Amino acid sequence: MTALTELANVVLQEGASGPAIGPTAAAALAVGLGALGTGIAQRSIGAAAVGAVAEDDDMFVPALIFTALPETLIIIAFVTIFVAN
Repeated sequence: MTALTELANVVLQEGASGPAIGPTAAAALAVGLGALGTGIAQRSIGAAAVGAVAEDDDMFVPALIFTALPETLIIIAFVTIFVAN
């Protein structure tokens, strides 16, 4: 974790021309990494949801809700870009 903190310090440190990464690029990076994490989470949740629905048809609605939960996180992150700028 300290290597990640050091990398963040290098990227965000102010030089002669300002930070190494601008605010728009930082927002794009944050949303992109959030989308990657959401995709990884949704892959596992979707596989488990399909298995649960295959065993019991009554699990369809909870499976659908659990599959949609990670999508809300990336939508909130996407809206944050417009609020911050």
